[in-house]
Amino acid sequence: MNFKIPRGTQDILPGKVELWQYVEEKARDLCRRYNYKEIRTPIFEQTELFMRGVGDTTDIVQKEMYTFEDRGGRSLTLRPEGTASTVRSFVENKLFGNPIQPTKLYYIGPMFRYERPQSGRMRQFVQFGVEALGSSDPTIDAEVIALAMEFYRELGLKNLKLVINSLGDTESRNAHREALVQHFQPRIEEFCSDCQARLAKNPLRILDCKKDRDHELMATAPAILDYLNEESTNYFEKVKKLLTDMGISFEVDPNLVRGLDYYNNTAFEIMIDGDGFGSITTLSGGGRYNGLVQEIGGPETPGIGFALSIERLLMALEVQNISLPVTEKIDCYVIALGEEAKLAGANISFKLRQAGFSCDQDYLDKKMKAQMKAADRFQATYVLIIGDSELEQNVVVVKEMATGEQQEVALDQITDYLLEKMNL
Repeated sequence: MNFKIPRGTQDILPGKVELWQYVEEKARDLCRRYNYKEIRTPIFEQTELFMRGVGDTTDIVQKEMYTFEDRGGRSLTLRPEGTASTVRSFVENKLFGNPIQPTKLYYIGPMFRYERPQSGRMRQFVQFGVEALGSSDPTIDAEVIALAMEFYRELGLKNLKLVINSLGDTESRNAHREALVQHFQPRIEEFCSDCQARLAKNPLRILDCKKDRDHELMATAPAILDYLNEESTNYFEKVKKLLTDMGISFEVDPNLVRGLDYYNNTAFEIMIDGDGFGSITTLSGGGRYNGLVQEIGGPETPGIGFALSIERLLMALEVQNISLPVTEKIDCYVIALGEEAKLAGANISFKLRQAGFSCDQDYLDKKMKAQMKAADRFQATYVLIIGDSELEQNVVVVKEMATGEQQEVALDQITDYLLEKMNL
């Protein structure tokens, strides 16, 4: 029987995985500088967590979750996003009780959504995200947005566009909600069944509908910015000023609502302009969720965060012909000729690896010429050659591949010699 990889998933093979490692390390280093700490949560959670945390009117909950029953009859779901799990952990482990607040966390890990696979959108994908819990200061809104923008900037991406909006506080959203219901209700039968259900539960989500986005009522729908109260307006103005002071350009889009139910006040997306990226131009998005912690059973705690897809990031880098500084080179390749030499060569490799060198050798009894070709393929900096005559003299021949220069070095001095040569 021939087994094939499930649709919407991928194998990340050597030669490509180094790119993933590089961007993940870049994310970790950036979070270190911003003082965000890594959190790792389970890949599956109780289904109710996502229904309450993500929102039962979202496409994710209604159409895209991988849900199953375990042997105890409990409903579990592979996590479709990272915020709900992070907040659940924040509540369950009482991180709100730590003396240092806000709690600033980040995660990197696989998520799962049953979507139609397409370029840059997989059923299993990897998200990098941050969550800052415990502060309602607009400064941290700007910090989270700045972190996301800086991540892309440091990787070299160009033609980025930051789009922001305010969804307002509860009072502002309620006023906007009433206006939306009055606007859509007389002609709601012209919209899809999802929008008809959302009219009563969350009419704001109608504005995010992909099926009915060209309906004439969409263009004339009431904008949230017209319903912001004074407090929400002042908050949004502070966020905009902070971004301006940081030199971060942005556009205000009153129709930006985001796809999850828990957002309020600041919402944002980072998009990419340019040819070759297809119709889906959004790289990442996030926003403030001041009611989510309470919804999951914790105390009243404000929060803000964002998440991005590593797959879409790598796709954007490829479209813009940006090469990351990754290498598959190794430091040393050991060529051993003869049975006794192979034993000595294995020990040399072991000692060099202990000293911190990347090192490999032949395991297929190839001839000298074939082993030299292997060293070339590995892009080895040095080749160490040992045969019967070298064993008798207790030396190894060290060849620097870039120059072709060779030198005999005593076996017990080889590690120190290479440490000096490579300035390690």
